[in-house]
Amino acid sequence: MRIAASLKLLTFLVPCAFLVPVVIAFAPDLNKVWNSEALQNIKTVFVSIFLEAAPFLLMGVFLSSLMQWFVSEEMVRRLTPKHPVGGVLVAGLLGIVFPICECGMIPVVRRLMHKGMPAYIAVTFILSGPVVNPIVFTATLMAFPSHPEITIARMGLAFTVAAAVGGLVYVFVKRNPLRMPKTVVTEVKTHPGFKMASSAHSHKHSDDHSHSHGGTHDHHHSHKKDWRSFFIHAGEEFVDMSKYLVIGALITACIQTFVSRSDLVALGNGPVASYVFMMGFAYVLSLCSTSDAFVASAFSHTFALGPLISFLVLGPMLDFKSTLMLLSTFRTRFVIGLSLAIILLVFAGSWLVNFLG
Repeated sequence: MRIAASLKLLTFLVPCAFLVPVVIAFAPDLNKVWNSEALQNIKTVFVSIFLEAAPFLLMGVFLSSLMQWFVSEEMVRRLTPKHPVGGVLVAGLLGIVFPICECGMIPVVRRLMHKGMPAYIAVTFILSGPVVNPIVFTATLMAFPSHPEITIARMGLAFTVAAAVGGLVYVFVKRNPLRMPKTVVTEVKTHPGFKMASSAHSHKHSDDHSHSHGGTHDHHHSHKKDWRSFFIHAGEEFVDMSKYLVIGALITACIQTFVSRSDLVALGNGPVASYVFMMGFAYVLSLCSTSDAFVASAFSHTFALGPLISFLVLGPMLDFKSTLMLLSTFRTRFVIGLSLAIILLVFAGSWLVNFLG
């Protein structure tokens, strides 16, 4: 298998060999471009953003993996109250206890919904958890050390939007929004005892799980494997999230270098365009919530409080990669309605924060 993988890699590397003469021929010109003032500025801004954000990204990935591997879904389900108002409030603050990044949030919540968590609590947790947690709070405070009001506004608006969307889901969504296989849907329609079957399957799964940890020696070996798997998972997630941070920092550095400050100021002064730009920017970049504040801080002298808050709140709730994950988990109509509600509430809330601020 490793030999086959190496051969596949060689098929992609061989054509690159033909680029070597081209690089040598244009070496003096490339050297001038590499040492140009614009590229030096790009490298400086890029490295500064990445180095500031990387420790918080690593911390977020570590705790996210820790929660995902060693905190059971049953524990989270027991903490959620049955009353809708209490359920929304607890789910909105659950990220303080379980600081899971938005990348690992949807798979965890999907398992919780299969275990019986209501959709409105799950949606509230999905939206608030990536923002309302200690790591993101600290990262935002470090990115805007002289503007603590940005951190407070981000946490407050994120909780408010998540709770409002959860309330809308409770009122208007009367059926399970999860995507289910056709066989499962048919079983629900034709067999009233589906819950018993599901419980039996869960019981069988727990029996198999307990059987696999029957002996003391096996339990000790499994514990060691879990820690090894934990670090492998954390490393893979850090690499996966780092590429979004690299892309976001690079685009931000290019914007700061090649777009004139007068154009950015004109865009930032627009009553609607500034919000549309920052919200669209957050959606396309798909940054992790533990590092997006450092990208937003690069625009702190150009954009007002409202557009910055819209960037910081919308990104963790709705971006390109999370939309794909939502579509793979929930029904398309539900995702469309959820996306529209998030966008409208974030826009209205950030505009109100800017007006009050």
